[in-house]
Amino acid sequence: MGLAVRRCRPSRRKNEFLGIAGSDAQVRVNGLVNFSQRIDQSPGMSDFVAGLPMYDWPEERGEVDAQWARLRDAFRQKGIDAPQTIARVNADLRPVEGGIRDAAGRVIAPDPATLPPDELDFHGLWLHPALLFAQACWGPMELGLATHVQLIGQPRYDAFEGGQGELYSSALVMRAGEAPTVASPSDGSPLIPLDVLRGKHFTFNSLDSMSGIIALTRDLEALGESLNIFSERSESGGHRASIVAIAEGKADVAAIDCQSWAKARRFEQAAEAVTVVGWARRRMGLPFITARTTPEKIVEALREAVAATA
Repeated sequence: MGLAVRRCRPSRRKNEFLGIAGSDAQVRVNGLVNFSQRIDQSPGMSDFVAGLPMYDWPEERGEVDAQWARLRDAFRQKGIDAPQTIARVNADLRPVEGGIRDAAGRVIAPDPATLPPDELDFHGLWLHPALLFAQACWGPMELGLATHVQLIGQPRYDAFEGGQGELYSSALVMRAGEAPTVASPSDGSPLIPLDVLRGKHFTFNSLDSMSGIIALTRDLEALGESLNIFSERSESGGHRASIVAIAEGKADVAAIDCQSWAKARRFEQAAEAVTVVGWARRRMGLPFITARTTPEKIVEALREAVAATA
C-alpha cells in the first residue's frame, strides 16, 4: 500500500512558538504524565493522540479514516495503545494547562483548550506531549519542529505525477491558456519557466510550506533568481485556496504539491480552469513523526509497522 499523506498549512500562530531552542517536550506537563510510556495495554481509551491532517480534504474523510484504521491496527498488533480515531480539531486534543512546554519549561505551543475548538492548530498537534503519530511538513521541520519530534518514516508518492518513491514535487500552476501545459520531468529535475513566471502574482499556502514556497524559492536561487521575479506575492492559506484564487483571477501562479494537485483535479471545480506550466525539483515528501519523548521501544515498533504497511 502506498501510504497517502494534504496541503502544508500550519497555524498562523507558528512564529510565536517555533524557532525556540530546546530539546525534548516535557513528559510531565500539568497533569499529562508520561503518555509515551504506555504499551501493551487495551485499545480502549488511549492516552495517545494521532492525526493525519495534511491531505484530509472533506471529500476524502472516509479514505483518511481507512488509512488510519490500517495504521492503528498495525500499531496495536505491535502492542501500542493507538487511539481509535484521529484528531481533526483542537477539541480532540487533551488540554495542556499553561501551554505545551519544552524540557527547559518554555512554552512552545498553546494549550489546545485555549484555541478555537472547531479548528486544528497543526503545531498543537505536532508538539503535543501525547503525540503518537502524525503527518508533518519539511518546511516546519527545518524551521524548528524537528527539535521536538522524532521521525518515523515517509510515505510513497508513486501514484502521483511528480512523485517517485519517498520523493514528491510541486506543480507550478496557472490559468489554462496562458502558458503551455508541461509534464513532470522523468528525472525529477526542476522545470522553471522563468519568462512565463516573471512579473506574475504568486500566491502560496503558507510561508513555512516546503511545497508551496520554500522549494520554489530554492529552485529559483539555483537559477540565479529569487521570489522577486514575481510582481506580487500573497498568502492564500491553503493549496486548494491558491488554485481557486488563480481560477478567479485573484492570482496568477502557485506551487502545489503533486498529491494536492491530484486531489484538486478530482474534487475542486476551479482546477478545470488551471493547468501545470512547470515543476519544482523532487524532494522528500511529508514525514511521519512522533513526540520526542516517545520511548525507543515504541518508536521502533512504529517504524516497523509503517514499513510493513507500505
